[in-house]
Amino acid sequence: MPTLAARIVLTPDGVCSPGAVELDGPTIVSVAPAQGPVPDRVIAPGFVDLQVNGHDDVDVARATGADWDRLDELLLAQGVTTWCPTLVTAPLDSYAARLERIATAARREGARPTIAGAHLEGPFLGGLPGAHPPQLVRPIDRAWLDALPPVVRIVTLGAEIAGALAATAALAARGVTVAAGHTLATHDELRALVDAGARLVTHLFNAMTPLHHREPGVVGAALTDDRVVASVIADLVHVHPTALTLAFRAKGPAGVALVTDAVAWRAATAGPVRVQHHDGAPRLRDGTLAGSALTMDQAVRNVVAAGCTDLAGAVTAAATTPARVLGLDDRGAIAPGRRADLAVLDADLRVEQTWVAGEPAWAR
Repeated sequence: MPTLAARIVLTPDGVCSPGAVELDGPTIVSVAPAQGPVPDRVIAPGFVDLQVNGHDDVDVARATGADWDRLDELLLAQGVTTWCPTLVTAPLDSYAARLERIATAARREGARPTIAGAHLEGPFLGGLPGAHPPQLVRPIDRAWLDALPPVVRIVTLGAEIAGALAATAALAARGVTVAAGHTLATHDELRALVDAGARLVTHLFNAMTPLHHREPGVVGAALTDDRVVASVIADLVHVHPTALTLAFRAKGPAGVALVTDAVAWRAATAGPVRVQHHDGAPRLRDGTLAGSALTMDQAVRNVVAAGCTDLAGAVTAAATTPARVLGLDDRGAIAPGRRADLAVLDADLRVEQTWVAGEPAWAR
């Protein structure tokens, strides 16, 4: 049974320093203080990314064959062991083939990141589509939603649009996580969507009604409703460090999920959207932000270096909280009985190794 030791092991009960994690096959069997010298490194639970449109030169919407292996490698290199391939707004008849490709990729065996399911960011968005093609945003189609295959795990929709409450209740009853995003909803409309079963807000602060002292908007509702997890893009371009700090202080790491919202910026595409990378992020020609070039380990480093939260809080937001959003209680934490998905970081919080279900899957 392999044992990994480190100066810091991050557990649900706090920091074990120095610590040792013992594995038996795919499972963590013990976490205990280490004896003797240990490497100057950090062992964290494998990261869970709820929103990945692509990475580098591979677009999820176009991925076939070996593209999925390339995505695996890119994700493992940033410590991600579970993820949600994300499809942005597109014509309704284009989704079936893309979802089938995601489902096929999810069935592959081996030490690779788990595809927890697809995240549909649209096409049923609200009044702030951002980089999504506005001509493809459409009213809710309940028949289409009801026919979605089981591979769909998250649906982001506009909280203010007609039919949103009924659609949310139906999706939540099927075990799909409903997120509010790209929305002009009021504070009360967001609360109503949460009452109907929504449990996530997609990229807090971006493409939603802001906090105002007389109309708290989606931001105010999300920050104060403990039923809701707020995802954030911590590339320090989408959100100022002070706003990130506000999110962590208001909700705690258990209420914040770090996401990359990464796109295939090197291929200049995100589904039907053409992007160009400048001023720190992919953008449309008019400068509108269109996803990110962020990696999950960089997001962790960013929020720690900016003082938004401590290392334990950053790792909770990168692993534990998003795993809980997906209902995956077998991972996201280093504890006996949990799946041995691990990100081993060096003293600078850069990924040295990634383990998937007790197998070494990537090493620098």
